[in-house]
Amino acid sequence: MTNAADRIPPDPVDDGTADFSFLDFLTLLARRKRFLLSITFATAILCTCISFLIAPQYTSTVTLMPPQQTGTGSSIALAQLSSLGVGGLSGKSPVDTYVGLMRSLTVENALIQRFNLLQEYKTRYLSDARKTLESNVYIEANPKDGLIRLFVTDTSAVRAAELANGYVDAYRALSSTLAIGEAAQRRLFFERQLEEEKNRLAVAEEDLTKTEQSTGVVELDAQARGLIQQGSSLRAQISAKEVQIASLRVYDARNNPELMQAEEQLRSLHGELAKLGGDASGGDLQSSRKLPQAGLTYARKLREVKYHETLFDILARQYEVARLDEAKEGAPIQVVDAGSVPDRKSGPKRLYFALGGLVLGGLVGLLIVVFQSALVRNHFFAMRYTSFRAALLNRSH
Repeated sequence: MTNAADRIPPDPVDDGTADFSFLDFLTLLARRKRFLLSITFATAILCTCISFLIAPQYTSTVTLMPPQQTGTGSSIALAQLSSLGVGGLSGKSPVDTYVGLMRSLTVENALIQRFNLLQEYKTRYLSDARKTLESNVYIEANPKDGLIRLFVTDTSAVRAAELANGYVDAYRALSSTLAIGEAAQRRLFFERQLEEEKNRLAVAEEDLTKTEQSTGVVELDAQARGLIQQGSSLRAQISAKEVQIASLRVYDARNNPELMQAEEQLRSLHGELAKLGGDASGGDLQSSRKLPQAGLTYARKLREVKYHETLFDILARQYEVARLDEAKEGAPIQVVDAGSVPDRKSGPKRLYFALGGLVLGGLVGLLIVVFQSALVRNHFFAMRYTSFRAALLNRSH
């Protein structure tokens, strides 16, 4: 049978924390103030000494001005590149696109190879060198002034300036292969067409020479030559107009007055060629049917040469116009302030190390004081701590 005394709960054990107030905490800190100050200043001195062991850092800055967007052509071209996911071209604005290009693997790899950064960073792999380079480079696009600032940090002041300017050179090399502006895209488009037409013209001239040698015909009457010249010119104008229409459709095919005008001109050229009895594919003209067989073969070959000569001339003129328009747009990006050799180190900031040491030392000292106080005031905590320490040191109880 259970006694009444057994049903009485035991007295609560006083763990020393029930009446511990904030004033008691301040009193504890006041009593251990020498210890707190000692460990705080010791940690600050240690962090300051560590800062002297770190190699000095130098930062070179380049300020860039991206091209001003005056119309929809450049922005449309940039949006097309962004939609293709080329080298991080997913920025919210054209300025973000230029920043993305500067951070591309192509630019970073070019810098690593040019300045032999694998050896400088003491790494074997390009991926590791890129990570180190990226940690030393900061690119800022300021929306207020519209400028791009490139900050490059290195242990060598000279190399920091070289890397900063090298970023600009590597970016320009990359941008020269990308059609960023509308005029640049048109220039590249006509440049490819011009190169292809140049090869076709060379083949047509060779065929005409072989025909002259095999048939012995070297001249046609003035009327036939005039009609051939006229028909070839119309065919060349039709082909050039089709190329122009294709280039306009690259940018915008909706309610474009220039595109609509070009399509109307193309229909008119087809009508003029049809009056001569030919077609855009090079079908026989009426005058060609009146020639003897040998003269007809020669006339066809001559017509192809005249056609390709005229088309080459038209494409060359359009290429020059696009090239001049590209030059008027200016450089893809302009350097406002080139990277110069810094005359002062940018790091390490020894004052920051000292202040960080003060904060760290104060926190460490505070934790030690609170922990020691808990050991003294809380008997059960002290016992558990003793058991943990014994287990950690592999001691037997």
